[in-house]
Amino acid sequence: MTLISGDISAKTATATTTATTGISADFNMFLTLLTTQMQNQDPLDPMDSSEYTQQLVQFSQVEQSLQQTNALKDILGRLDAQDMAQASNYIGREARFDTPIAGLGDAPATWTYVAGVEPASLKVSVLDASGAVVRTQTLDPETQGRYSWDGTKDDGTQAAKGAYTLKIDALDSSGKAVSVAINSVGIVKEVVTDGSNVVLNINGVRFAIEGLVAVANNTAA
Repeated sequence: MTLISGDISAKTATATTTATTGISADFNMFLTLLTTQMQNQDPLDPMDSSEYTQQLVQFSQVEQSLQQTNALKDILGRLDAQDMAQASNYIGREARFDTPIAGLGDAPATWTYVAGVEPASLKVSVLDASGAVVRTQTLDPETQGRYSWDGTKDDGTQAAKGAYTLKIDALDSSGKAVSVAINSVGIVKEVVTDGSNVVLNINGVRFAIEGLVAVANNTAA
């Protein structure tokens, strides 16, 4: 699961603009060169008709490339708008993503977890963006597979808003490690696009819609 940073939109727009500008520049340069060549050709030894035809074909190909690029941009823009309209239905609903990364914002960071087999012990660790552990806690293995963290660190201070990763160490009765699947969960506050992807804003952190695994009504509303 990959988070979407705020500068992707600008990079995507810049790349698209650069590609279109490059084709336009080639088109204008080709037109200028062809016109100059026609104006300065020797009247007693004019350009061969086959060569002239070949250059006209090249001119047409460049023009078509420019038109196709503009048409493609229009199609992608329409599809992006449709995706945005459909994704807007997620606003206010609880979304679950296939990632151990959750956002801590105005609401607690929340995860769900499912163990491969029933564990005998569970220990959770919350890691910040640098990988440092800021919160550890032992959970009752018989409790519901959902964990929320209000941002209180082990030293009693309040963690800054942002993205945090949950790690769970689970052991069975014989002391062997148990695999645990972790999902982040939260209420969708906003739907945005970076120009090529639709992303959902949950607690100030943006998640790509491709990582969405479940949507449910907001039971807290």
